[in-house]
Amino acid sequence: MAIYLTKESKVLVQGMTGGEGMKHTRRMLAAGTNIVGGVNPRKAGRTVDFDDRAVPVYGSVADGMRSTGADVTVVFVPPAFAKAAVTEAADAGIGLAVVITEGIPVHDSVAFTAYARAKGTRIIGPNCPGLITPGQANAGIIPADITKPGRIGLMSKSGTLTYQLMYELRDIGFSTCVGIGGDPVVGTSHIDCLAAFQDDPDTELVVLIGEIGGDAEERAAAYIRDHVTKPVVGYIAGFTAPEGRTMGHAGAIVSGSSGTAAAKKEALEAVGVGVGRTPTETARLVLDRLDRLERN
Repeated sequence: MAIYLTKESKVLVQGMTGGEGMKHTRRMLAAGTNIVGGVNPRKAGRTVDFDDRAVPVYGSVADGMRSTGADVTVVFVPPAFAKAAVTEAADAGIGLAVVITEGIPVHDSVAFTAYARAKGTRIIGPNCPGLITPGQANAGIIPADITKPGRIGLMSKSGTLTYQLMYELRDIGFSTCVGIGGDPVVGTSHIDCLAAFQDDPDTELVVLIGEIGGDAEERAAAYIRDHVTKPVVGYIAGFTAPEGRTMGHAGAIVSGSSGTAAAKKEALEAVGVGVGRTPTETARLVLDRLDRLERN
């Protein structure tokens, strides 16, 4: 099992014919993803060869969906065109849009995430590495060869930390890894992923990676207290960050005591979440919790 993305998913790539789109489409195909088409209105009707696979290009998401039954789109378009691309996908009725693009203006993200939600389209991102269900499908830029299928569900604001925890826990493996993105506005939250992993029968333990700034992790802690029965292990990036300064991601800003790593750690630990201070310590906590599950 998995959340959001499986081997049955049929994937379009908006911006497939650009440099980044071409590179990552090839990687997604190599991971077994069922990519059924690209979208570029200026190149509609052509095909693009990826090794032994010819992928058709459609003029719109709606055309691609009609021709292929696609239910996922991965967005590799420049920031200025991201709002239009996501709006087009939502208007076509696609179920999942994975928005890789970084540097999107916040007002555009606010507009298209709200619009997509009203249309019934789930957004992953923006400014995210996408998501991967190891051994089944990969939608985005997450390396497919650093882990294997397994029983851990992972959600993360940080792409780099997603990769590191996947690698540290590669011997156990993952059901699905979701990079939710580090911008102030994202389409899928920690809470959304927690709910999905809670309902996934093959996810035995959940890893939550957060970072300084905002209150998403505190809200996730309240949700865990009330709704999650599976063990959760967390990691918060930014214990050594100075106050009042943005740290990498646009959402990672601390004001006073609000949004600090210590405050988030305290909130999570108060509801039974083990929180590591480093990725390696977090991996050790995961192994310890899994060992307890097996002994019980």
